[in-house]
Amino acid sequence: MTRAIDFLQHTVNVTIDRPLGSKHPKFDWAYPVNYGFIPGTKSGDGEEIDAYILGISEPLQTFRGKCIAIIHRTNDNDDKLIVVPEGLAVSDEKIQQATLFQEQYFQSEILRS
Repeated sequence: MTRAIDFLQHTVNVTIDRPLGSKHPKFDWAYPVNYGFIPGTKSGDGEEIDAYILGISEPLQTFRGKCIAIIHRTNDNDDKLIVVPEGLAVSDEKIQQATLFQEQYFQSEILRS
């Protein structure tokens, strides 16, 4: 298992499997941000570690950026990386607003270094 916290403050490559504007495969909503995973990792839920891409306003297939924070779900075993373009600062409040579409269903805290 790979720990999400190990990626904090590191540059990562994200494969986007749910680009901005795409429909969720099970629920009736579209992704307001690019959402993907870190290839070759394994999180607590047995899948690859997921990542929200913030600060980009167009659909992507891949993205290389800096992990500035972790959404640590306290009632689920599936932490999420927050990845942004190098040099972009994003407040905890902006992270919460950008990810609320999905994170509203979980209890979580934002971790930073």
